[in-house]
Amino acid sequence: NFAQQAQLETAYAYYKYDEPDSALDAIDRFLRMNPTSADADYALYLRGLVNFNRGHSIVDKVFPRSIADLDTVRQKESFQDFSHLLTRHPNSKYAPDAKERIQHLRNSLAQSELNVAEYYMTRGAWLAAFNRAEYAVKHKHYQGSPAIVDALEVKVKAAHYLGKPDLAADNLRVLELNFPERAAALKAQLR
Repeated sequence: NFAQQAQLETAYAYYKYDEPDSALDAIDRFLRMNPTSADADYALYLRGLVNFNRGHSIVDKVFPRSIADLDTVRQKESFQDFSHLLTRHPNSKYAPDAKERIQHLRNSLAQSELNVAEYYMTRGAWLAAFNRAEYAVKHKHYQGSPAIVDALEVKVKAAHYLGKPDLAADNLRVLELNFPERAAALKAQLR
């Protein structure tokens, strides 16, 4: 259908010309009007790309920064968009790239949580640090992220500095079970 193709090309043009709001409006309109279209997978994929690249500027090409340093709202939206694509169209030709981007976003979002927890640690806000690290460790989408081991360490340290030895010991046991070498180093540090 030429009308559907034109709608998607318009959305893509907005995306390429860095007009994310217009691109998202065009994509959402397409999906509302054509929910069963054969190109619905592409629309969901494009929606994920728009949110994935949102917040990046031309300066980032010269001075790259980690997406963990960006606002996480758009990253979470992108994660949802790619997840919807995989749920609704698991065999789509866009699925492999969506899976890679989801893994990248998972790691970045977990790292963002850890960055905040570590910031709280530097301020002596032990309870806030513990809670933020716990959120990262327990969040179902962050499982398997490399940031989890560091978040476990933050939980142990924060509990220690809060004067909660039982809580620190419980979290240290979890760390020992999963990352014994890191637990040994942390034990030595806290003595």
